[in-house]
Amino acid sequence: MITINNVKKYFETKAGKITAVDEVNLQIKEGEIFGVIGYSGAGKSTLIRLLNGLEVPSEGSVIVAGKEISKIQGEKLRRARQEIGMIFQHFNLLWSRTVRQNIAFPLEVAGVPKAKREQRVNELIKLVGLEGREHAYPSQLSGGQKQRVGIARALANNPKVLLCDEATSALDPQTTDQILELLVNINKKFGLTIVLITHEMHVIKKICHRVAVMETGKVVEMGPVLDVFKNPRAQITKRFVQKITEQEDTTDVIQHLLEKYKTGKIVKLSFINETAEQPIVSRLMKEHPVTVNILQGNISQTQNGTYGSLYIHLDGDEVSITKVLNVLKQEQVGVEVINHD
Repeated sequence: MITINNVKKYFETKAGKITAVDEVNLQIKEGEIFGVIGYSGAGKSTLIRLLNGLEVPSEGSVIVAGKEISKIQGEKLRRARQEIGMIFQHFNLLWSRTVRQNIAFPLEVAGVPKAKREQRVNELIKLVGLEGREHAYPSQLSGGQKQRVGIARALANNPKVLLCDEATSALDPQTTDQILELLVNINKKFGLTIVLITHEMHVIKKICHRVAVMETGKVVEMGPVLDVFKNPRAQITKRFVQKITEQEDTTDVIQHLLEKYKTGKIVKLSFINETAEQPIVSRLMKEHPVTVNILQGNISQTQNGTYGSLYIHLDGDEVSITKVLNVLKQEQVGVEVINHD
């Protein structure tokens, strides 16, 4: 559905040439929800603008739905963009138009007859849950309602691809989850390919099938979301995953325990899918002469499955602790011993 081959994007500034996107290669499958995550300045916004021709690559090619967006111009580009919807962080609504009129706008531009426009707008208002707000203006809507208008407008021309540029960053957590659930429903109902960029790992965890992690213009890690959670390799990915899987005070608490418990071992356990739901720790406590002090834990649900982490302190003789750790590994539990510095 989307192929990005050896893409680089430079910007010339007074300070010299800046490389915003650096040798990026991506294959995004039809019907998947693909996330791109990175901090500010990582190049993710530039990358998504390359997908609809708002930016042209300095090197390489961008192919979307069978069309090389990086090569076409004029009328051909305008027609190609009708197959690529886009929603924005700050909604980009026309403030002098009602909900209906905002949703109808791209249909008007495309020259769709009035009767068909009205029918399509009615379908979209129902789809995004805005019944009863059709004649409201953007100033009369909540942030979540404005984003629902933005989503409906982006879907007006039945696109094959939906691009989401930090689409939930301006929303509160509850509204964010509602918008993400709407995107998942749209993906499942229409098989729509969704590409979203964000700096929030919660968004990736909630709805994405695969994720690419960007830093200084490069993709430093990519894979199924559950695999990335289970085994983050790049340091930046570890920081993103840590925000989801650990509480803010985890480091302080671990340091306190390392100082308090001079014997035994502090261990981080990682659970995937079925192992996250099994009473493995309680069983080990019964079967082996070790004391287990549970520090803290967390379970996260991704589109690929369940991921859980648990910090524990194991105390007992060295042989028993080693046996427990070996059993945990045999049970397909990730085991990381945190050593005293």
